[in-house]
Amino acid sequence: MIVNTCGFIDAAVQESLDAIGEALAENGKVIVTGCLGVREKTIKEVHPAVLAITGPHDTPGVMNAVHAHLPPKPHDPYTDLVGVKLTPPHYAYLKISEGCNHRCTFCIIPSMRGDLVSRPIGEVMQEAENLVKAGVKELLVISQDTSAYGVDVKYRTGFVKGKPTKTRMVDLCRALGELGVWVRLHYVYPYPHVDEVLPLMAEGKILPYLDVPFQHASPRILKLMRRPANAEKVLERIRGWRAICPEITIRSTFIAGFPGETEQEFSELLAFLDEAQLDRVGCFAYSPVEGAAANQLPDPVPAELREERQARFMQAQERISAQKLKRKVGTTLEVLVDEPGVGRSSADAPEIDGVVRFEGARVAARPGEFRNVLVERSDAHDLFGRLR
Repeated sequence: MIVNTCGFIDAAVQESLDAIGEALAENGKVIVTGCLGVREKTIKEVHPAVLAITGPHDTPGVMNAVHAHLPPKPHDPYTDLVGVKLTPPHYAYLKISEGCNHRCTFCIIPSMRGDLVSRPIGEVMQEAENLVKAGVKELLVISQDTSAYGVDVKYRTGFVKGKPTKTRMVDLCRALGELGVWVRLHYVYPYPHVDEVLPLMAEGKILPYLDVPFQHASPRILKLMRRPANAEKVLERIRGWRAICPEITIRSTFIAGFPGETEQEFSELLAFLDEAQLDRVGCFAYSPVEGAAANQLPDPVPAELREERQARFMQAQERISAQKLKRKVGTTLEVLVDEPGVGRSSADAPEIDGVVRFEGARVAARPGEFRNVLVERSDAHDLFGRLR
């Protein structure tokens, strides 16, 4: 068994260690890979029985370990080149770059995955086209910093179907928008050029959905985090995005209880939340990460207070979410079916956002189908309705 791990925050490290333990108990022969692999000693101390440990994006290392611990077998051209897709058949993640140029004080991703390295645009589009041909109805664009796509290669010109195309987020979105499937953008820093993507959303080329990790609203805390932007500029940008594309869904994540955060600064964050009226929001209580610069900051917030602030934040957002979803009652939404009776609208990314639950119709809606649902009621996170 191969266990792919995360080493971003302590909770993820523990979850990864637990998964390794489960795999060992189930199978006994385990290879560990992914971000936690750079901390080999941590893994070995808990699970000395693992066969091999490799780091992030090290496919050759994983395959060498597999071949070292499996008996040799004759090459079979029909099975040896088969790719494995871990998501349901109707949606897929499209990774456009690896690494990150930012040095946020709470994050150790650059130390594990290095600086930004963008994939060639022709290669990204070829993968996207192959996925669509295989039946994928939704592409979720991901990276550590999606809006920085191409900056490392100075927006080099590549080729998509023989046409010169710049390695740039806007050009990539334009090309993806021609594939006729849902295209959803994740992990987008609010750089000025992001505004250029909004007309594509307004035209229906890509989904009116932006996942922008704002993290905080207090200028001082943002500076301590080494994060770009400030609350006033962010609010101005959000108003601008909604003016261009009124139906846009904005998702974000925040950190409560960052070292040095005062009650006043946390109140600024709540005030920002009330003003911004974001559609989908997640909040983490600050978690110290081994090797992160934020660990050295003065005035750490006690763990109990971090958790309390995170709970208050989510209570405030729950009220906003409930109000926004209530406005959709009586409307008809196009829904991508994930499983019998459950689907997602353009406002819902899989696993992290809400869902649309539905009943009705003599013919069952099958996973991967688009169906129209009349929304009849809502709660704080999900919508409920009937197939049209």
